[in-house]
This record gives sequence, structure tokens and C-alpha cells, in this order.
Amino acid sequence: MMETKLTTTLHRLFLWFFLMNIFITITRTKSQSSTLNYVGDDCQNSTKQSLTSGFKTNLNSVLSWLSSDATTSKGYNYTTVGTATRDAVYGFYNCRGDVTGTFCQFCLSTAASDILQHCPNRSSAVIWYNYCILRYSNHDFYGNLTITPSWQTLGTKNSTNSTQELQKAETYMQSLIKNATAESNYLLYAVGEFNAGGSLGKRYGLVQCTRDLTSDKCRQCLNAMLDQVPKCCASKVGWQVGSPSCLTRYDDYMFYKIQGSSPLPNSAKNNSSKTKTVIIIIVCVLVPVVILISGVYLLWRKNQINNDAFLSEDTPISVHDNSQEGQGDDSLNADLPAVPLIWIQQSTNNFSNSCKLGEGGFGPVYKGSLQDGTEVAIKRLSKTSGQGLYEFKNEVIFIAKLQHRNLVRLLGCCVEQNEKLLIYEYMSNSSLALHLFDVEKRKHLSWKVRMNIIKGIARGLLYLHEDSRLKVIHRDMKASNVLLDQDMNPKISDFGLARAFEKGQDEENTRRVMGTYGYMAPEYAMEGLYSAKSDVFSFGVLLLEIISGKKSSGFYFSEHGQSLLVYSWKLWCKGECLELVDPILEDKYPRNEVKRYIHIGLLCVQADAVDRPTMSTIVVMLANETMSLPNPNHPAFSVGRKIKDEPPSNTFVKDLSVNKISVSNSLPR
Repeated sequence: MMETKLTTTLHRLFLWFFLMNIFITITRTKSQSSTLNYVGDDCQNSTKQSLTSGFKTNLNSVLSWLSSDATTSKGYNYTTVGTATRDAVYGFYNCRGDVTGTFCQFCLSTAASDILQHCPNRSSAVIWYNYCILRYSNHDFYGNLTITPSWQTLGTKNSTNSTQELQKAETYMQSLIKNATAESNYLLYAVGEFNAGGSLGKRYGLVQCTRDLTSDKCRQCLNAMLDQVPKCCASKVGWQVGSPSCLTRYDDYMFYKIQGSSPLPNSAKNNSSKTKTVIIIIVCVLVPVVILISGVYLLWRKNQINNDAFLSEDTPISVHDNSQEGQGDDSLNADLPAVPLIWIQQSTNNFSNSCKLGEGGFGPVYKGSLQDGTEVAIKRLSKTSGQGLYEFKNEVIFIAKLQHRNLVRLLGCCVEQNEKLLIYEYMSNSSLALHLFDVEKRKHLSWKVRMNIIKGIARGLLYLHEDSRLKVIHRDMKASNVLLDQDMNPKISDFGLARAFEKGQDEENTRRVMGTYGYMAPEYAMEGLYSAKSDVFSFGVLLLEIISGKKSSGFYFSEHGQSLLVYSWKLWCKGECLELVDPILEDKYPRNEVKRYIHIGLLCVQADAVDRPTMSTIVVMLANETMSLPNPNHPAFSVGRKIKDEPPSNTFVKDLSVNKISVSNSLPR
């Protein structure tokens, strides 16, 4: 009886809070709408085009999703709808760093409506408001630096000392650029004020890049905008200069909002009345919230173990948690849209076996589809997998922050009831391992396809090691963690074991060796020491596998009594390295090019990590046929236990694939 009364009371409290929130939201939106200003647009095509009905449908879906997503994200996201090249629509939005939630959505809803009116029947367009940017195209522009077209808006006040003002403005704006592009600033956004001295008084500045850029690209974009100021804006006190990738603004009043406040109008007046309004709103919200929380707490206590303990297991997800594994921040702080559980259940026919794609250490993977028909892969965390929860959190942290054409895209997640699910883009050709180690499927892997896969994996690892805002070590590079899209382009997946390094950090030591034997660098497998060179070793193993069509361990034990690395090295020393090439290729490959790739693979698997090249060097080696290569030293022949006097039988060995075994051991020092 008491629980029934409590439930009734809670329903009334929810209703009261809901109505109050609607009233406050409407009031805030009306007051803020007057500050939303259209800046400009660029239709990116001089003439209208005849768009297909499929493209128009996909475009409407993209714009609808982007405008609705803003309330649940943190002011930035992107999406893709459609699979056919001509009908694919890539969409992106970025709200200014001082607005999120309701007002961000209000800005984007306006932009989504206006962009169709300003740029009708265009395959690409971008529109700017003072608080957000919205962009779409028929080609993938994500992560690309776009400096043109640029635009400028000028204030009405003339500068009384333009030379002095310009010098001080440039100096201060450069300091903001430094703050915005710092490694720890994932928003790529900075604001501030300074005293310009004399009669100039206070000045305020803002710089921001779209969050798909790296810090280096952001810095390049902002500097390009500042370079335009002496020509366009020196005579005015206030100005803005922007492009599709970044924005700079400078003025004599605080035009941005400070943390915790609402967006400010275009003047600094009427602050007292606004303060009263804020106080009233806080009181109206705070009282019902306190009562509501008190009531909810009673029910929460009852279900705490069943619903919440599952997420609070002692597993790390902090991207900086490199030394003390097992102790980290357990907040899933990532810019991902939340997908309702009921939609996932409907999409997978309530996780039917007929929709199941496979099973991994994380848990089962299902095939589903979005409401627009786009196919997706859905990873479901097994409720009994402690390591799976660890990997789930890592996936959310890393893939949400890392975007590259050779990394699999994480589209959303679901943490609801006792379910933990991740939604990825669907890779129609599954994993590289499925093709490479199957005699029939391997016939479709021509040398050109294999070369493209090798180069794509190298580009993906280079991005992780050097070009992303985080320096990430994958730690589990193997054929089954490389997925292939419909055009056989590779995408690195499975970041469950990934680790991020601090700026200036080159290596880390762990007591928990986790990964896959056969791909592990010797220093990691035996000593727990990992670095970017550990991934280089795994890449070298994978390269030799792609060339030979053979697994790194297991296959050669019965026939040659040795691993793929040993066999490759012996052939190299004999000058017979082409004997390594997959017989399925026959003679349909350029001999010198394949020799060069084998040479690069052996450089990557050298026993001493210092001797291995970096991924940036490897990418250059793969692209430049005339670049001379150093002679490789011997590879690491074994990273496991050596069994004496009792070699396994041929029958047993054929069933054993060491590089399928994922391990998590505490190794003795």
C-alpha cells in the first residue's frame, strides 16, 4: 500500500516538474530567439541540380536527425544516410562552445529549415548562425579542413586607433588559438577578455573550430581567418571572420555566455532584469527537483543492485588511465546519440538468432537497420562478461572521439535497463580474417585489393598514433579486427583494449597483458611494455598474413616446425621471399612491389622495438617505391612458452590457431 501511494505521489511530482519545465523552456526559448542571428550560407554550387528522390529523402532524414540530436549530444555530431554513392548524404552540425541542449537544438532546427530555402536543390550546402553551423554534402567531408568560402561581418563602431587595436587584437587572439588547440581542449573552443589599455578599454575574443578537426588543422584554420583581418576589418572595433571549419570573433562587449548562463543578447545592457529572471527560474526549478529527487531516491534504493551495480564494476574507462588499470572515471562522457532500447529490440526482432552476425569476447553482434533503412551492426554486452564491460566503456570513450575513414564509425549507444549496446556502421564484407583465411573467399583478394587493405590499415594506425587529438595504442591489431566495407576498404575496429597516452608519453607498462598471441610484440607479451611500436609489430604480422594468406601461428608448425615470422625470415635470408606469396595469386602481381611489401613487413616485426619504423615512415615507404629501405634485423621468433620433447601431433596442430586466443594474464616479472 505504501509503495502504491509513493508511486502515485511520484507520478504527480513528475507531472508537476514536466509542466514547469515546459513553461521554463518556452520562456527561455522566446527570450533567446531574439539573439539568434543568421550570418550567411554557401550553396557550393552555382546552379540548381536535379536531385534524385532518394537523395531528397535522405537529406530530409539527415536534417531531421541533426536538429533533434542536439538535445542529447554536447553540441556537435554528424551522420550519414544512404549507401549508394549518388544518394548518400553526409550531415554535420557544430554549436558554439557556450551553448548546448535546448538552445543548440533551437538554432539547428532553424538552420535545418532555412538551408532548404536558401539552397534549394543543391547537393552540398552550409549555413551559419551566430550560435551554430549546419552542413551537408553528397561526399564525405568529415575531418577535412575547409577554409573557403570564408565570410566576414563587421561591427558599426569605428576604431579610433586601428593600428594599435589591430596589434593587440592579433596578439590576444593568438593566445586564444593556443588555448583552443591545446591537447586537453576537445571542444576546440576558447573565449576570454583583456584590457587593451588607454582609451580602448576591455576587449573580448572567441575562437572555435568544428570538432571533427585535429588540433593542427584547427590552428591552421584559425590563423587563416586572422590573416584576413588586416584587409577586411582593421577599421572596426568588432568583427567576425569564419569558414566552414572555424570561426574568430572580436568585440568590445561580452557577446559570449559564461559557463552556467544563457546566451547573451547583442549588448551588455539590462543585466539587472536578466539576473532577476534567472533567480526566479532557479527557484521554480530547484524546489520541485529537490522534492522529486527525494521521492525517486526511495525507489532507487530498492533497485540499486539490479540496475546500477552492473555499470559500476571496477573496470577503467578513463582515457588517461594508463598506469593504475582498474581505477578510473566511470562516467561515459562521450558525444554519442542515445538509441532507445525498444527500437533496437524491434530492429533485431528482439535479438533473434536469425539477426545474429557473430559472437566475440564482448558479446553477440546483431544486424539491424535504422528507420531510414540504413543497415547497422549492434554489439550487445554479455551480462556475464566482466572484460566485456571494460571493453564497452573503452569503445565508447575512444571511437566517439576518433573519426577517420579507416576506423569503424560508432553511430550510437544504449544504456537502458540491464542492457549495454553499441551501434556501428554495418560492414557488408565482414572481417578481413573471414576472407583471408578461407580458401574460396581468398580468391577474390587480388594483389590490388590486398595492397589497398594494407595501405588503409596503415593510414588508420597513423591517425591513431600521430594525427588524432589522442595518441592511441590499439593493442589488439589482428585480421579479425579489420572490417571491410562493400568496396573492400578496410576499417580498424574493436577498441576495447585501446589506451591513450599523455602528451610526450612514448610507452607504458601494465601488469595485465591483454591481446592476441601471434600478433603481440615480444616486449608486451613478456614484460607488459607497450607503445606505438607494439602496434607496428602487429601491423607487420598482419601485412605478412595478407601477402601469404596464412595465419601468423599454427599453420606452419606441422609442415615446417616454425611460425610464419620464422618462415618469412628464412626465405628472406635465402633470397627466396616470393615463395611466401599466396599461391592463389599465381603470377598476377608485380614482383618488385611485393618484395618491397615483404621487406616492410620484416622491418615492422624486428625483435627490438627501437629498430621498428613509425607508422608515418611506413605510410611513406608504402607510397614511395623509390625510397631506399634499411636491411631488417631478425624478427621476434616466439613470444610464448617453448614445449620441449613433446611436439604436438599434426592433427592437433591443424585445429589450433594460436592467434585466435585472446589473453588476459598477470605475467611474472
